[in-house]
Amino acid sequence: MKRLLVLLIGMGAIAAGIGYYLGAKSTPASVLTNVSQGAAYQGGYDQAKDAGVEAGQRQGPAGQASQALIVVNDGESIQAAVKQALPGTTIQIMPGVYHETVYIDKDSIQLIGVIEAGKRAVLDGQGKLNDAILYSGNNVVVENLEITGYKGNGIMGQAGNNFEIRNNLIVDTGIYGIFPQLGKNGVVEYNVVSGIADAAIYIGMSDNVHVAHNQVFDSVAGIEIENSRHAIVENNHVYNNTGGILAFITPGLPIKTTYDVIIRNNFILSNNHENFGAPGSTVAGIPAGTGILVMAADEVVIENNLIVDHKTVGVLIVDHANASNVTADPDADPNPDKVAILNNTMMNNGYDTIPEIKAFMALSLKQVEPDIAHVSAGQDNCIINRHRYNTVGLSDFTECEFTHTDAIKTYLLDTPVPPRDIAASERGKIAYLGVCTGCHSYNGRLIGPSIQTIQALYFEDPEGLATYLANPIKKRPDYPEMPSQAYLGEETLLAVAKYVLSREN
Repeated sequence: MKRLLVLLIGMGAIAAGIGYYLGAKSTPASVLTNVSQGAAYQGGYDQAKDAGVEAGQRQGPAGQASQALIVVNDGESIQAAVKQALPGTTIQIMPGVYHETVYIDKDSIQLIGVIEAGKRAVLDGQGKLNDAILYSGNNVVVENLEITGYKGNGIMGQAGNNFEIRNNLIVDTGIYGIFPQLGKNGVVEYNVVSGIADAAIYIGMSDNVHVAHNQVFDSVAGIEIENSRHAIVENNHVYNNTGGILAFITPGLPIKTTYDVIIRNNFILSNNHENFGAPGSTVAGIPAGTGILVMAADEVVIENNLIVDHKTVGVLIVDHANASNVTADPDADPNPDKVAILNNTMMNNGYDTIPEIKAFMALSLKQVEPDIAHVSAGQDNCIINRHRYNTVGLSDFTECEFTHTDAIKTYLLDTPVPPRDIAASERGKIAYLGVCTGCHSYNGRLIGPSIQTIQALYFEDPEGLATYLANPIKKRPDYPEMPSQAYLGEETLLAVAKYVLSREN
């Protein structure tokens, strides 16, 4: 990233350099590892130990569709169909152009676009509307739509479990393209997403998610796994973003961990796009030309990816101390631990790397075009066949005890997660987790101002904050305009305002 702990790094690198000159270090013989003869990664998830999850014959995350059907024709309202639908209804949307925001606040709704002779149902925000589709229901399916011209989100999940988002074309929808937040047991597959100012596909504070067969390009972050666990990112085509695939712990969010993430079998190519993220935001610190970025996340396995033509670095592993636009979080482990780099194909990376990595290499008495750079504290990281790559900072990486992830096909659950039972006293908390934390961290900047800043403005005035949430006005020129949250209802807005003002971390 754009700042380094120069003193710490310098001391370590100088010590290494002295050892080099005195002959204390010699080049070890390469260790050639045959993947087929090695052990399999077993992952960190055991469904049998997950309370409330039932074993059974695997089905789609959303379960089986019912026979209830509503058809929406061009010129009609999708939202009106959602209001009419009972749980379990499939809503078919015929080709046409629809200028609206769709809120799905009930369970088991399938929103299916009908494609006729290549023509889709198009949700067009015309550069005026903030969100295309917001869902808080469980067992929601969104499929076969074209979404464009929104200012905030293409498809956003707000604490909905068992989601399926597939085969959608999403272009220029503002901050996020596909953004399931606080969900469990979901799949994001066969989507084409581009032109996004933060993350094209953003998995936020979620568990048991499968991201596969997507094409993402021309965005700041291609695919981001943030403060989430048990995720597989595979078989995606990720190109011409600022950063390709990211596994993050973002400080200041209520869920403090990212772990057990498998990044495998992806085409990660030429992610050299100029960074156009919101100034000061976390993603604005991503160096253009980064293939994979691991920041503070644990148990990330990188396997069988094609990582080619990145001017800064193929794989960058950093801690919070060495990351740009990141504030400290005393409740989050800032270091990436147990990162495993297995066999990958890397070519033509690091050919025009950033000055900070050049300085790090100079202190290490090493000048290469880096495929992999590790600028971080951390422990128990490993690699196989390291001789294949140009590396910097990997001297403490050991040989991995496993060589492949073939034993893990998916982290999706056999049966859908049971519906949440949200008590009235929990309404503010769930709304905060499922909605607010998509743009606000406690003490740092994501998209909007920090929770601490909001608390200072509305100290002991939850009614004033609730009023603003329902009818926001733009106050800061360096922040995006906040959309109205009036759809949550007055009671929920007051509950979430009280909860925001009560937060201490």
